[in-house]
Amino acid sequence: MTVYNYEVKTISGEDKTLADYQGNVLLIVNTASKCGFTPQYEGLQQLYDKYQQDGFEVLGFPSNQFMNQEPGSDDEISSFCQLNYGVTFPMFSKIDVNGKNAHPLFQFLTKEAPGVLTDQVKWNFTKFLIDKEGNVLKRYAPKTKPEEIEADIQAALA
Repeated sequence: MTVYNYEVKTISGEDKTLADYQGNVLLIVNTASKCGFTPQYEGLQQLYDKYQQDGFEVLGFPSNQFMNQEPGSDDEISSFCQLNYGVTFPMFSKIDVNGKNAHPLFQFLTKEAPGVLTDQVKWNFTKFLIDKEGNVLKRYAPKTKPEEIEADIQAALA
């Protein structure tokens, strides 16, 4: 199994298979608009701008599972990200990342890259780096700033 086995819904409601990203390095992030880490959207966009032409994609997955920090509709989330942070990387429909209703993609990610103390996603802006073959390379804590991941992205692209 790889991330390419999973289907997701774009923030505009279209079905999309992650196999469409085959051959790219991916950074999959669970996001929220009202979180102390929300300014990381800026750093994620900068990484996307810098490395997209090299085969790098940031995939944002909003989740409202952490203190209701993503209460908006998909349309509201999309507008917020574009207006406040100029987000142009792919965003997806709001999902659960933990619990019995966790999206299968996040069940896979947390199994492949368990966290410290628990496999569960601990908070918004947990990040998963995926190699060109769709395998999980590494998991990053919410407090890890996007720019701190840059060397790992460069290595995965090489």
